[in-house]
Amino acid sequence: MIRKRSLVRRSAAVVAAGAAALVLAACGGDGDSDGGDSSAGHGGHSATASSPASASASASASASASVSQGQHNVADVAFAKGMIPHHRQAIEMADLAPGRAKSAEVKKLAADIRKAQGPEIETLSGWLTSWGEDVPAEGAMDHSTHDMGGMMTGAEMAALEKSSGQAFDTAFMELMIKHHEGAVEMAKTEQADGAYGPATTMAAEIITSQSTEIEQMKQLLGKG
Repeated sequence: MIRKRSLVRRSAAVVAAGAAALVLAACGGDGDSDGGDSSAGHGGHSATASSPASASASASASASASVSQGQHNVADVAFAKGMIPHHRQAIEMADLAPGRAKSAEVKKLAADIRKAQGPEIETLSGWLTSWGEDVPAEGAMDHSTHDMGGMMTGAEMAALEKSSGQAFDTAFMELMIKHHEGAVEMAKTEQADGAYGPATTMAAEIITSQSTEIEQMKQLLGKG
């Protein structure tokens, strides 16, 4: 009996010791957990603290990129809205050349004008749309605005349509020189007053290409 009681006591002691160990382990786990949470908390706090900072820096960088890519002003809008009908009229003139021009040089010049200015119209239209601006309607060109950028009058366009051969070549080049000179002046205004990088870049390209074509036409007319 005594031995049995001793075994019972030992078992009880073992159970008690085990229970105590479990309690200590649990407390230690909580402590570790707290420590882990604290450590994680510090890490988390740092992450939380750095996260807004990172987000802020990222937002700032994004805003800066957006400004550099998307910033535009009234001069850019005026350039796009003016150049679209201007280019359309040049293409309208160029479309007359294949069936009326005598000179191979004039036909090639007309083809080059069509090839260069068609894509520029699309680009200019895309900018206006992205800026929330209206794109000038197709066919809404007012020929009476010839004083703006060398635009042709309705009468000049009608006379060109009725001409052919050498008479067409001469009229086409004389009118296109004025037209190009107007475009060059519009492009120079954009370079001076515009803020949108791609627009000022296009303006520079227009100045270069159309100035070259002006000189080419003057040479063909014997005015160079």
